[in-house]
Parts: sequence; C-alpha cells; structure tokens
Amino acid sequence: MIKAILVVNNHGKARVTKFYEHLGVERQQSLVSEVFSLVSSRSDQVCNFVEDPSVLGSDTKVVYRIYATLYFIFIVDDSESELGILDLIHVLVESLDHVFENVCELDLIFHTDKVHYIVDEIVMGGMVLETNLHEILNCVRDQEDLESKSDRAVSAKSKTGGLALRR
Repeated sequence: MIKAILVVNNHGKARVTKFYEHLGVERQQSLVSEVFSLVSSRSDQVCNFVEDPSVLGSDTKVVYRIYATLYFIFIVDDSESELGILDLIHVLVESLDHVFENVCELDLIFHTDKVHYIVDEIVMGGMVLETNLHEILNCVRDQEDLESKSDRAVSAKSKTGGLALRR
C-alpha cells in the first residue's frame, strides 16, 4: 500500500502532499522534512530506494526519483514493488508533463487542484488505480470539459441575472 505521495523542491519545500494514512499535521510536516533530508543527502550513484526504520518504521520504505528541481517521493509498505513504484512515478510525471506541457514547479503551485485530480486518477486510498497514460489523460480531458461546461453555465446564468421567479 502507498502511504504517502510527496513532491518536494530541492530546497525541501513541499509542493504536493497526499497522505493515505491518518497523521496529524505536525507529524506530516516532520515526516516531509525527515524524508527529504534522507533522500537529498544520498549520492546520485546509489539506488532510489531507502529503508530507515528510525524514521519510517520497520515495514516502510521510500521510493523516489528526481526530475529537474523536484523530488517525487512515494512512501510505501513492504508489499509494494520498488520498480513498480518507480514506474508509477514516471507515469505521474508523464501525465503532469502532458497536461501542463513541460511541467514545472510553478504549475504545481498554481494548479494544485488539477495536480491532485491527476494523482487521484492514478492512486486512490493508497491503492494504484490506473497506470495507462492514455486513460489518465482521457479522464483529465473529460474533467476539463465538465469544468468548461460548468463555467459556461455559470457565466450564462450571471448574464441573465439568475433564475427568474415564477408566480
């Protein structure tokens, strides 16, 4: 099971956090900083899997990948395959890249709702839902279509002054 998904910049500032286990806000913040210090201190020559029982517990591991200035970090339990999670990280980054056309940190900051929607299309409740890039992008496109229809309906309603009362 996936316990958390974190996207952190190279200064340790969390840009996306999604926890699938209940943790208090203070514990979430401390976990983000502990995990970031754990992965950022590692050499580029070592693997992208970390197990540190003192930080995460005995049955938990960290799988991460660095893209430009962003660390994509998944905290998972022992039942998850490290290589499968690395592939899942790649699917997430590709999805973001297609939606935002060369995703950057600012896209994550200014479009958090869309980023969380994409994450929710891939993982829900700590379980992987979808890994097919085309299916994910189709769902995102459908959601954008619904949003634009809703925006047009609200715009038309505001131009007509709302609903007229019938007597």
